[in-house]
Amino acid sequence: MLFFHHYSMMNTTANFFRKGEKRMGITAYLPVYWLIALVVFLVIEAATLGLATIWFAGGALVALIAAMCGAGIVIQIVLFLVVSLVLLFFTRPFAVRFLNKDTLKTNVDRVVGMEGVVTEEISNLAGTGKVSLGGNMWTARTENEGGTIPVDAVVTVLRVEGVKLIVKVKEKEGGNET
Repeated sequence: MLFFHHYSMMNTTANFFRKGEKRMGITAYLPVYWLIALVVFLVIEAATLGLATIWFAGGALVALIAAMCGAGIVIQIVLFLVVSLVLLFFTRPFAVRFLNKDTLKTNVDRVVGMEGVVTEEISNLAGTGKVSLGGNMWTARTENEGGTIPVDAVVTVLRVEGVKLIVKVKEKEGGNET
């Protein structure tokens, strides 16, 4: 009976040791998993170029370093989440501003604040009105519901709603409207 017990212990022990090394289970492969996550996040970022996953790549890098230093899985996950969120919330606004500084405004964005000349009387009640702006004709409405603006008046574009300009009469130098 003693022999059987000893043989049973050796088989059980053989399952935990291979070639003299202790089997560590899934935790032995955590650095590999973090490396895979890092590569996946970087590939997605390279494919999208939209600052979508770069923050998580930073978190995966820190978790990979922690895993290689022997930190526990809980510490690795906490580091991943904290670093990713810190990068996302504190550096994203600066990165977006830096990367989008040379973005050219679209035609619609550029017209806000520009001045134009009324070519057809603007009347919100009648649903009429056209403005010549930068060589283009735009449908226009006044900022006031019942307001009208006569032909040849100079107007300033306040905003664009759909395909219509919302305008107001340009103020004179003294501050009075024409």
